[in-house]
Amino acid sequence: MNFINIEFFGYLAAFLTTVAFLPQLIKTLKTKKAEDVSLITLIMFITGVGSWIIYGYKISSTPILIANIITFILNLLILILKIYYSKNTR
Repeated sequence: MNFINIEFFGYLAAFLTTVAFLPQLIKTLKTKKAEDVSLITLIMFITGVGSWIIYGYKISSTPILIANIITFILNLLILILKIYYSKNTR
């Protein structure tokens, strides 16, 4: 495995774990519903991703920073939509 730069795996992991949230965001936007998304899970996940951002910054890891900043934004949008749609369905 010496012929493959280890950074490749960092960027691959960053890409895959980040785009994994796009289907949920797209579904939420299309259906205008997010009751199947757990509020507690979203808050815990966003907090964890925020911690990854701090960690990635402190160790100067570009893959960790890029992936987690994008993931943070995507999940924050899902959280905002969840709150917005739940208020509009009452």
